[in-house]
Amino acid sequence: MPAKTKVFVVAAATLAVSSALASPLSDPSAARIDASSSPLAGEPSLAEVRAATERFRDVEVALAEGYVRDPSDMCDTADMMGRPAELGVMGIHFFRPDLLGISAPPNPRVSGSGTHTDFLEPSILIYEPRADGGLDLVAVENLVFIAAWEAAGNAAPPTFHGVPFDTMIDDPATSVDEAHMFEPHYDMHVWLYRENPSGVFAQFNPKASCVHHRTAMHAHGG
Repeated sequence: MPAKTKVFVVAAATLAVSSALASPLSDPSAARIDASSSPLAGEPSLAEVRAATERFRDVEVALAEGYVRDPSDMCDTADMMGRPAELGVMGIHFFRPDLLGISAPPNPRVSGSGTHTDFLEPSILIYEPRADGGLDLVAVENLVFIAAWEAAGNAAPPTFHGVPFDTMIDDPATSVDEAHMFEPHYDMHVWLYRENPSGVFAQFNPKASCVHHRTAMHAHGG
């Protein structure tokens, strides 16, 4: 292939990828990948995270690879954590106990020793319940417990693409559980499978819903 032709092909391919990242994906349930989010050295891009987690759109694949559905079978919403309801929801969490370092039942809260933050292998997958009883993957998440993170020598929260993880600590003076039965922790959500007007790294998504949540789904894993 002549050199000029090679340059043209590379340029065309680059333009195509850029256009795909900057516009809604063809799948209506998929999120717009925000091309303005830039990885730091050693971090994957959002497109790379999406490619690495696409298979988990089939929840049976997630279960086969060691993800466990939240035993409390909660579909978490903003108001459940003392935030305005209009912020939206998180959804139903499926987690990898090994990546979170969870080795025992809650006592009295969920705790773990893990410091895993690699989004190419997220410790948590988040699903939205469908009307037909199935589940749609909407986001991926990493979570580290503050005690374990600091014990590993870290003084500041972890970051991804330069954005600090959110801090989740329950306030015993309130009637809601701001940390949804977890010990104090840092977490980061990445909404790669449902467009989020609040931002790809927001905790909650007003375009996701728990309206179809039924605890009966727990019996067959969604």
